[in-house]
Amino acid sequence: MPRGKRRAADIGDNMDGQSKRARTSYTSIPTQQSSRRHIRAEDGFSQKRCLTWFQEYTTPDEPETLGPDGMEKFCEDIGVEPENIVMLVLAYKMGATQMGFFSQQEWLKGLTDLECDSAAKMVVKLDYLRSILNDPNSFKSIYRYAYDFAKDSDQRSMDILTAKAMLQLLLGKHWPLYPQFAQFLEQSKYKVINKDQWCNILEFSRTICIDLSNYDIDGAWPVMLDEFVEWLRLQRSLANSSPGSS
Repeated sequence: MPRGKRRAADIGDNMDGQSKRARTSYTSIPTQQSSRRHIRAEDGFSQKRCLTWFQEYTTPDEPETLGPDGMEKFCEDIGVEPENIVMLVLAYKMGATQMGFFSQQEWLKGLTDLECDSAAKMVVKLDYLRSILNDPNSFKSIYRYAYDFAKDSDQRSMDILTAKAMLQLLLGKHWPLYPQFAQFLEQSKYKVINKDQWCNILEFSRTICIDLSNYDIDGAWPVMLDEFVEWLRLQRSLANSSPGSS
């Protein structure tokens, strides 16, 4: 998922410029405390051990909040990038309310359900978390969750930059018209996306043919999607009428 906003005013916005980390394999996860020295994926779940693990990613100033710095270290320990969609699925399982942050309560809720109290166990669960996205109903729930999770809590709508990043994460590999839709957003007047538009984009991506032949202009689609269809048809018309087109 896209990186969350940092709380501290003195922390710069240089996270995107950092080099990609090498993925950490299950066998190379470092032992950090004697109590974790012999933890294996098949060991029973311990809530106490889960809480101790959480505290490795927090600070004395905010002991019950895992923030952006802790999130980067957590992602490094389990061998995924913060922008990986599996992190969005994990946040969904936790019921996390703010992108880039996990509260202690959210951590315990999600990881108790997953029975994870160590990085080794979390690595084993990653494929399961990814598989959740293969179920259409679960994907729809995660897609809808992503809207409130990613937008600023004090705003009713999601800013367009965040929306494009989340749409790329969720639909970029699955919706054939996503590249054209992203281009449309770039050229449009829209600065935010509201919840109704967000939900209808998913429905549009699932039901409307690539050639737009089943799009009903008199349907109940948001104006944004009417404008996208009009824009795309114009682009295709111009491409077909240009010199050299067959």
